[in-house]
Amino acid sequence: MLNSPIGRLRIISLVEGVSFLLLLGIAMPLKYFWGMPWAVSFVGMVHGVLFLLFCVALLNAMLAVRWKLKHPILIFLASLIPFAPLWVEHWLRKQHALEREGR
Repeated sequence: MLNSPIGRLRIISLVEGVSFLLLLGIAMPLKYFWGMPWAVSFVGMVHGVLFLLFCVALLNAMLAVRWKLKHPILIFLASLIPFAPLWVEHWLRKQHALEREGR
């Protein structure tokens, strides 16, 4: 899976999506309800780095597979919505299968 740009994008999009959910669902409540601002600082930094890696992986996949702008824009927008990376991973799994069949 790590051999192809789509496979790498699948992995990083899932990890980034989980980090987003951790930030919203755990770190922010810890900060605002229990006074632990370090949770948002730590998880936010990790999520930020993962988001940058996601953007690089998306650009790499877009150039390698020669997608038109529609797919990368939709994938990027989905990364901004909680739980949407699960849909993206499902779609990318199909694309990854098509890519393997094409080789």
